[in-house]
Amino acid sequence: MIKRFIIAFILLVLVVGGIVGFNMFRDQAIQQYFANMPVNPITVSTVKVEPSVWTPGIEAIGTVSASRGVDLTVETTGIVKEIHFKANDLVEEGQLLVRLDDAVEQADLAVARTKVALDKQALDRALELQKRGVGTEATLDAAQAAYSSSLSQVTKLEALAEQKLLKAPFSGTIGIPRIDVGQYVAPGNTVVTLQNLETMRTDFTVPEQQLGALKIGQPVTFGISLDDLPYKGSITGIDPKIDPVSRLVSVRAEVSNPDSRLSPGQFIQVRVELPKEDNVIAVPQTALTTSLYGDYVYVVAPAEKKADPAPATPAGDEKPGEEAKPAAPAEDAPALVARQAFVKVGRRFGGLVEITEGVKAGDEVITAGQNRLSNGAPVKVDNTLTPELSGTKQDVAQ
Repeated sequence: MIKRFIIAFILLVLVVGGIVGFNMFRDQAIQQYFANMPVNPITVSTVKVEPSVWTPGIEAIGTVSASRGVDLTVETTGIVKEIHFKANDLVEEGQLLVRLDDAVEQADLAVARTKVALDKQALDRALELQKRGVGTEATLDAAQAAYSSSLSQVTKLEALAEQKLLKAPFSGTIGIPRIDVGQYVAPGNTVVTLQNLETMRTDFTVPEQQLGALKIGQPVTFGISLDDLPYKGSITGIDPKIDPVSRLVSVRAEVSNPDSRLSPGQFIQVRVELPKEDNVIAVPQTALTTSLYGDYVYVVAPAEKKADPAPATPAGDEKPGEEAKPAAPAEDAPALVARQAFVKVGRRFGGLVEITEGVKAGDEVITAGQNRLSNGAPVKVDNTLTPELSGTKQDVAQ
């Protein structure tokens, strides 16, 4: 009985030991497999950090208006008789735009001109009689006074008739007519708007702290967005008074508008260019990641060679007189890895961000693909599809 029990116990120990040994062998094999399994590198695009010339600027939002623009109105009441323009016509200075009914004024003017002709004849006769010695000074003076009065009356009636005509005060683009033929109009009622769109002006404000950086003639760029500033101009006026409520300074700049894309009343992005700065470190904004711990970028660095733990001889298994073999270097170690670098950022503009601390010239910064990265992850550089920047390193805002 005892013998059978011992045999059963030995068999049980052998079975349990076999199971435990198999599990240990399996776990070791799995561990060795994953340890030696190559890690697929993540494809990223990079850019090499280089010092560049930086153009700081003051950014603002301005309102566009025409350098010369008015809402035209008539000088007197009347019925619209003729309209000599269409919407968006280019008109010249002095061109007739609207004629009111001036039949009465023209009739009065004709009478006055007839009287001028008669008074001129009377004056000529008085002068002839004066030359012959048969006319008196009183008759000549009366004739001259009558003629001068008639001329003055004609001038007055011509001015009244001229008030029935609306002419362009300067060359420009005419707007949509707000009247129709036969309509009764009165002074103060806007007939049409006239704008000179070749040269525009932009009014904007800047903080009082930046007033010292502004001067007349300073170059300014304009555009619909900060990523595209195709229009050029210069500062033409700086308000000498600072608004005590908003602490802002009003500034006016002129801008050329050759393609007439800018319209009066439109909002526009303004950037006043400041003196250039040399040796500034900048990277694309796509390279920058913001977290609760701060801003950081990923820098490509050579991978550190790691020992492969699988081939190492376990302690105690070495032969007598033979030392344990160290692990062989891993042959499949990635060539490049991503290293996380926390940075301090400065100004931004045109898709670039200034880095004041954290990276240096010569570093290779990852610009795309970093959303899948972690510190130390293997990477493969492929710059065939590099994100395009809307600006250049020569254009950076303050």
